[in-house]
Amino acid sequence: MRTFLISLLMGSIFSLSSFAEKAKIERVEPMFWWVDMKNPNLQLLVHGENISKYDVSMNYPGVTIERMIKTDKPNYLFVNLLIKKGTKAGRFDLVFSERGKKKASYPYELKARKKDSANRKGYDASDVVYLIMPDRFANGDPKNDSVDGMEDKLDRENPDGRHGGDIQGIIDHLDYLQELGVTAIWNTPLMEDNEPTTSYHNYAISDYYKIDARYGSNEDYARLSAEAKKRGIKIIMDVVTNHCASAHWWMNDLPSGDWVHVFPEYTQSNHRKSTTNDPYVSKVDYEKNFDGWFARSMPDLNQKNDLLINYFIQNTIWWIEYADLGGIRVDTYPYNDKDAMAVYSGTIMKEYPNLNIVGETWLSSPAEIAYWQKDAVNHDAYNSNLPCVMDFSLFEAMTKAFNENEGWNTGLIRLYNSLAFDYLYPHTDNIFIFAENHDTGYIMSTLGGDIQKFKHVMTFLLTTRGIPQLYTGTEILLEGKKSDGDGKMRVDFPGGWESDAKNTFTAKGRTAKENEAFNFLKKLLNWRKQNPVIHTGKLMHYVPENDTYVYFRSNAEKTVMVVINKNENAQELNLKRFAESLGTFTSGKDVISEKEFDLTKGNISLAPNTSIILELK
Repeated sequence: MRTFLISLLMGSIFSLSSFAEKAKIERVEPMFWWVDMKNPNLQLLVHGENISKYDVSMNYPGVTIERMIKTDKPNYLFVNLLIKKGTKAGRFDLVFSERGKKKASYPYELKARKKDSANRKGYDASDVVYLIMPDRFANGDPKNDSVDGMEDKLDRENPDGRHGGDIQGIIDHLDYLQELGVTAIWNTPLMEDNEPTTSYHNYAISDYYKIDARYGSNEDYARLSAEAKKRGIKIIMDVVTNHCASAHWWMNDLPSGDWVHVFPEYTQSNHRKSTTNDPYVSKVDYEKNFDGWFARSMPDLNQKNDLLINYFIQNTIWWIEYADLGGIRVDTYPYNDKDAMAVYSGTIMKEYPNLNIVGETWLSSPAEIAYWQKDAVNHDAYNSNLPCVMDFSLFEAMTKAFNENEGWNTGLIRLYNSLAFDYLYPHTDNIFIFAENHDTGYIMSTLGGDIQKFKHVMTFLLTTRGIPQLYTGTEILLEGKKSDGDGKMRVDFPGGWESDAKNTFTAKGRTAKENEAFNFLKKLLNWRKQNPVIHTGKLMHYVPENDTYVYFRSNAEKTVMVVINKNENAQELNLKRFAESLGTFTSGKDVISEKEFDLTKGNISLAPNTSIILELK
């Protein structure tokens, strides 16, 4: 953010030289706000040299200063405003005085909210989310590849370097994503990350109110959201509350002594998130998970500090309003202070009751993951207020199930067993499900490049319960293993750069195998979009037998039968076992092949190693 001289006044004109002698304000955050929010309270962070010695006043109908908070740091002042219902949008001056003498003014604006903003609908099980790592997707504006003042420059040959993907590149390919059938985009963080190296992932944020200039501007991000919305696509923002960048502007002058967790010597998190529920846990291990640093370049923030957690609540709301967002994803959720994050999620959901927030809950068992979902019945009565969690348990099952033969706890039974623990989740439709993301290997590498296994995985992912998430390149069978390093698991999308020899954004640029995968997903995604039975219909499944998994989705209007046959041999599927779900249906039509199946004969023929999705009649 630019440094503002407080001599810039709305109603009065003062010379720059006279104000330079009086006072200097570096920042006021949030930079502006909105009227008619459900929560009438606004907390302003003011940063400037010795700013805490000043009194603050203002004069605007409907707005009052409730409290001024000083910390142990003289260069910060927190000003709490009360904005009454019915207050008009407009501008006013914050007046800074010392011993009754006006020293400076700072202009502040309250904007009008977008119509029906509070009732915006977030992503849900009717959506398919497409995860994009912007730096690796498409370079729409080469002029911002390297930016003055940003240390990490363009180096596409370096797997850990900046490759030049940006917001314009995403905008340029929204039609491609709409054609595929995507209804929501989750971008890894776009806020500024000014670390000197490995900044392309942007999970070490150096300015929470500014889009990284190598991606574009705040205005570009708002434009992305508007263009996506025209195509029926929601934008999900990735938020990082657990840690910031060592390059964050406030690390040179912290707002308070307890803004970050400080140890006698550098202490990294033990990454033992199970300490949350461990009945035998020691205090030292518990605190090391929550308070230890994620990495040396990522100072661990102290969410117990009320000023800090309120800063993040307001920052998230600011972006939702400013960019007209369709939801939030919160990184490293179980590393944050859990009580503070319950306030964070609860406050945001009160402001936007139909929004959705998903937390990254990278844990192995349903019991551990379910703990973090709102309304879970927990041993300590903890309620996170977090609507949505990420199902890493089902992810792990998917990565193994299709490479194993059927056994007591292997093969397709892994999927069955994982879902059998859904009783632990209070909201089973509101769970993120995925076969790969930016932190894992590509599913096609896990499957050894087998397109039939790929179709099995996608069939399951897109017809079982929850909110399915795809990763960039899923649709064109991109490969790469996590063990090979970031260069293999976070590859550039072929065709996103003018110099690319291959452009897989077009059918002409794809191989026959890639087009087969793309067309399979396109048909399935666009069918799913139109079928609420897959979004919220009742799920009933049957224990896998003979490497074949059968389940049904049903509501009052429709029933769909899914058969995943992983067996290498053709087989006759006896339908008698599924009578409870089949009822009086006599036929079914496969969504992909459009082949008709007669159910009256008591069995159906399954081709080797194929999946079918039958709309029953």
